[in-house]
Amino acid sequence: MAGEFGAVLRRLREKAGLTQDELERRSGVSVSTIRGLETGKRSNPRMTTVQQLADALALRSGDREELLRAAVPGRRGGGTGEAEADAPEAGTAQAEAAQAGAAQAGTTQADSAQADSAQAGATAVASPAVPPPPPAPAVRAALAEAAEQLAKAVAARWQREEEQRRIQDPYPLPVRWKAASESLTDHWANIRRLPPGVPSGPLDLSGRLEGVAETYRSIPSGRLVVLGRSGSGKTVLTLRFVLDHLRSRTPAEPVPVIFSIGAWDPTAVTLRDWLTEQLTRDHPGTAAPGPGKVSLASALVDSGRVLPVLDGFDEMADGLRRPALEALNATTLPLVLTSRPAEYAAAVAETDVLTSAAPIELTDLTLDDLDHYLPRTTRKADRSDPAAGAWQPVLKKLREPSPDGSPAPLATVLSTPLMVALARTVYSDTPEHDPAELLDTERFPGVRELEEHLLDNFLPTVYRRSRPGARGWDPERVQRWLGHLARHLTELRTPDLAWWRLGHGLRGSTRTLVTALVTALVIGLVDGALSTAFGGSLAGGVLDGTVVGLLAGLLFGLVHWFTYTVTGKDVQPSAVRLRIRGRPRSTKWRAGSRLVIGTLGGAFFGSAYGFMVGLLRALSRHAGPASALETGLIDAILFGLIFGGAAGLSFCLLGLLETPLDIVSAVSPGSVLRADRRTVLIQLVLWAPVFGTAVGLGAGVVVDLLQGHLGQLVMDPMSSLMLGTISGLGGALGYTLTLTAWGQWCLLARVWLPLTGRLPWAVAAFLDDAYQRGVLRQAGAVYQFRHARLQSRLARRRR
Repeated sequence: MAGEFGAVLRRLREKAGLTQDELERRSGVSVSTIRGLETGKRSNPRMTTVQQLADALALRSGDREELLRAAVPGRRGGGTGEAEADAPEAGTAQAEAAQAGAAQAGTTQADSAQADSAQAGATAVASPAVPPPPPAPAVRAALAEAAEQLAKAVAARWQREEEQRRIQDPYPLPVRWKAASESLTDHWANIRRLPPGVPSGPLDLSGRLEGVAETYRSIPSGRLVVLGRSGSGKTVLTLRFVLDHLRSRTPAEPVPVIFSIGAWDPTAVTLRDWLTEQLTRDHPGTAAPGPGKVSLASALVDSGRVLPVLDGFDEMADGLRRPALEALNATTLPLVLTSRPAEYAAAVAETDVLTSAAPIELTDLTLDDLDHYLPRTTRKADRSDPAAGAWQPVLKKLREPSPDGSPAPLATVLSTPLMVALARTVYSDTPEHDPAELLDTERFPGVRELEEHLLDNFLPTVYRRSRPGARGWDPERVQRWLGHLARHLTELRTPDLAWWRLGHGLRGSTRTLVTALVTALVIGLVDGALSTAFGGSLAGGVLDGTVVGLLAGLLFGLVHWFTYTVTGKDVQPSAVRLRIRGRPRSTKWRAGSRLVIGTLGGAFFGSAYGFMVGLLRALSRHAGPASALETGLIDAILFGLIFGGAAGLSFCLLGLLETPLDIVSAVSPGSVLRADRRTVLIQLVLWAPVFGTAVGLGAGVVVDLLQGHLGQLVMDPMSSLMLGTISGLGGALGYTLTLTAWGQWCLLARVWLPLTGRLPWAVAAFLDDAYQRGVLRQAGAVYQFRHARLQSRLARRRR
């Protein structure tokens, strides 16, 4: 039987004269979800879903309030078990209702009041056995504070990045734009949010770089598309937009955050979920619990407190642009989208324009712009004539008319900020190079040859210079290493160079095999050394280390294979840190789930390890197959119980020390790597003694409990001590190398890839140096190539 919400939704849908399929097309909510809500098979809908349905139905204030109230049903009756069980879910929905009603972009004050009224009504009738959820004002205050912290972190990050890119040296290039083609523009009535019947006309969208924030605020829909050909300054414009918008932002406005949309697969993950993942990656503190049993990142995205600045729509794979545009049209989120015109136009031709979005197109630089900029980037050769310089003869030549009236190839090349920046690096910053050679039409007959020349000479130029305190790098090796990274990103179809994914340039089978072999070697050496120390026999230690190392490598390799390779998941850096002193600001630690995961994992490892060790031990005594199988099964049960209990207990104890990272913490690839290394090392230091002690003590307890039930069991104190010590160190090392981002970084990026010549041994120092030289840029927790053209050129040359 349909619930109250389903009945209200069906009545309002029929009142609007819509079928379920038509409501799906208007709202973006799947027809299966709508059917499930109306029949009562789906309960407690997310408030973002309720908002989408209400907007699609174009509900008036009274009907909208009724639908919101039905989504947060009150608890009637005398405290039955069913009512008490449902109360926590109601609390979640009430918190989400307050968030969605008060903070969703475009929500009116009336809608906010309705959410407050629904919150108050539901709280008043909630079961007294369940604590009431936080009031709506408290939820809004918590999200507002988190948004302010996020705004400070974003502003600090991009201010540093702008300085690193030398955008203000000596001054920003004059990026300008005009209104884009009408064929790429939605109806102006939609863009201006006008009611039906009201006359509408186009907005004046022309402007310059310093006015981009004002241009965006002049668009009532809050949706802007920035189009520009390769190198025209789209990324610089988004950076300036974020900084200018934050500088004049009011507390009621969302926080602009740049996302590289080229890394999004709309066929695999929804937009909001992807935004949440990216926000958590670049701001790990947002992984902390927020209102309504969701992460702070999810709450900020769902409540409309994040303004997505989606950079690089053209960098998406060809087959993903249409579903991406359709997914964007299924939402009403304010956003900024950048793309090359051809790729955006092709996606529009396949589906539709970005709904309610005003598109602008960046224009080319002029010869006057070059006259004002390039001479000021060189040293004064003649102080008596400050205007004299290497660029003056070149610019003068470009103004001379050509015989056929067409512009010179060099003038066409220098019409984009990217090529101007490359020309400045190659010629202005290196006095020994003369830009007059760019006018040689025999050497550079066309635009393509000139652009390839600038791209190819960029790396040798920047690596020819010495940086204070930096090591010297061989330019030829640098070309090979960066070419490998460029090809790695091209194959992964992402612009994001994440240190924890450097090993993904290898095949999954190769990654797993390297992980298993190195883990086997490390654990085998540790076991052999400790066995020799305890037993006093080198031969026995070598034999035991060999057997244990091979078994551990095999088992940890299988765990890594099934956990990451088969599922296609990444080993993500930790979003928490371990605090030993003081009371940690705890995450929502789930002891039950940790206990189950730890126990099952430990039991699996212990059972397999025990069976194989028992089987080998029995066969070494020349026991028959039946006796060997029995011994293996007994040891499998014994070690499964020992390792299962020890692993579950250790995971729970480590969870008590976890505390989330701060939102305002500076996030860069280096800082994320150092934070993850620190967390993993503390886990290793704590895990080894805790797990080893639990195994050693647990062995005696389990043997006593099972004595006689499984036959005559023997476990003397020395054997327990040896088992606990070896297990503690071996288990900690195996976990670190196979199941942590830092461990995989050490195995693959610090050992295997340098060993095979793909990367230098000092990978972290090399990447940071490339960033300092302007080859790479930072985008939160990841690096990116300075421009997609540079990445594409390096990848082609490497191939």
